[in-house]
Amino acid sequence: MVGRLQDRIALVTGAASGLGRAICLAYAAEGAKLCCVDIYEAPRNQTNAETGKADDYNNRIQGETTVQELQRLHGADVAVFVKADVTRAGEVEAAVAKCVERFGRLDIMANNAGISVEATHARPHGIHELSESDWDKTMAINAKGVFLGCKYALAQMLKQDPIAGHQDRGWIVNTASIQGLVAYHNTPAYTASKGAVAQLTKQVALDYAPHRIHCNALCPGFLHTVMTQNLQNDPESYAVITRAHPFGGMGHPSDVARAAVFLASDDVAWITGVNLPVDGGYTIM
Repeated sequence: MVGRLQDRIALVTGAASGLGRAICLAYAAEGAKLCCVDIYEAPRNQTNAETGKADDYNNRIQGETTVQELQRLHGADVAVFVKADVTRAGEVEAAVAKCVERFGRLDIMANNAGISVEATHARPHGIHELSESDWDKTMAINAKGVFLGCKYALAQMLKQDPIAGHQDRGWIVNTASIQGLVAYHNTPAYTASKGAVAQLTKQVALDYAPHRIHCNALCPGFLHTVMTQNLQNDPESYAVITRAHPFGGMGHPSDVARAAVFLASDDVAWITGVNLPVDGGYTIM
């Protein structure tokens, strides 16, 4: 059977691990070809052995990379790795250009790269304790990174013809968060940055709807990723979070990746500007 994203070209940022990796796998399973963008090819380490907390973003583990897994499952031509820092305009622009050079066009831009610096601290920080460097780093990756991804993806999508047999020129899928919709304890920088993504998604959707470019956002709840490792490592905190989800437990990256497929498919023909909670019911509590 032909996949829902057959022969579409997707660029996914933050592709090395977690949700980004899951989105790449889901897109490829539906027939897309992938440009996997990250600073590192290797996935993140989960827990710092010394602190027992989520490890620093820069600490990586050995193992199969996202591109290697994609090629093993779908063939050598399905994916390519592109190294880029999403906070640097020139690198994001170059990543889009390399994707187009490799595959001929860009149909789907998944602005997924993100961090929660606050989640790596030994204890949560309220805003009166939050360092300026933590704020700046969070906003640079989570908000500016999405802005740059939208900017250069849109420039490319406006230059190219719609997909054969379609009127749509492209699909942008941003990764926001339920914390872009509701607050959570002692994560001021992360919450602010994801709120910015949620509003930017609406703005891009409004401005580029006449060009038939969709822009929607995923708002994941708490997932089993490195970002929530502190919660997972603390039985009491984990129990609180699991009770906060009507479905119970925490979600998995594949749960959100399925929604990412939907937001990049023909099924959103009449949908744009939506911040879609994928949260096990967390935001209805």
